[in-house]
Amino acid sequence: MPSKNATNMGNKIGGPDSLKGQRAIVLGASAGIGLATAETLLHDGADLLICARDGDRLEAAARSLREAVPEARGSLSTRICDAMDGEQVHSAVEEAAGETGLDIAITIPGGANYCPVLGYEDEEFSATIDMNIRPTYLMIKYAGLAMVGSGGGAIVIVSSTASTLSSPFLSAYCASKAACDQLVKVAADEIGQYDIRVNAVRPGLTRTGATDAIFENRPLVDTFLAEQPIEKDGAPEDIARAIRFLAGPESAWITGQCLTVDGGHTIRKFPWLEDVARSIKGDALFESIERGELA
Repeated sequence: MPSKNATNMGNKIGGPDSLKGQRAIVLGASAGIGLATAETLLHDGADLLICARDGDRLEAAARSLREAVPEARGSLSTRICDAMDGEQVHSAVEEAAGETGLDIAITIPGGANYCPVLGYEDEEFSATIDMNIRPTYLMIKYAGLAMVGSGGGAIVIVSSTASTLSSPFLSAYCASKAACDQLVKVAADEIGQYDIRVNAVRPGLTRTGATDAIFENRPLVDTFLAEQPIEKDGAPEDIARAIRFLAGPESAWITGQCLTVDGGHTIRKFPWLEDVARSIKGDALFESIERGELA
């Protein structure tokens, strides 16, 4: 069977019809990076299934996509899916694959909570790890199986610059995203034999619904910008373009990589965010740690 990663290389790269005939799924597509990624894929002609947990937000996202890309070369459909539920991810992947097979799989979901490393509740720490690594694994597993059966494809997951930088008061998030990066490398190593590529994008601080509270605090954002050679707020479109590159034929010889999109932030360091953690967890937790006690 011909390599699917090599298909469409004769088409215009990175524009209308460059993904014509490619079947794609984006998990976590109702807003932010996921929605921007869906728009990029749809613009380039992919037959796209977008998924999210909240049906109302998902349908709103679909309406916005149809308005943004009124002459879509591919098709757009929706499906409610919880990225933490293996059966739901499996079913969504099967729907996206259809009769001809899956070409592109992208998963966005994850999350963080600010807490000192000595202050997590035991289950709270584990839950944060699971929130980030489980959707990554489930997409690699089920999209990978679908792609084995149809001649290959590209899987892209969203990691974070926190996977490489020490990010104080985000230890669980850092550990989970580092785990995602390592899973990407091992998966790429194992399933490259089936012509399946697995890569990650590491966003820096990006303006999305999940980060609205941070961006409302401009002094805090300025501490991030001070550590970026390119002093610009990150936008979902910045990340979406990198995901689109790794998902498409332009990157047919790239696998097992983590592409950092952060204005150069990882050249420097992560800011000290104790004030943010204190505002969320409260001073009492920090005071108990200083006494060497459980909260």
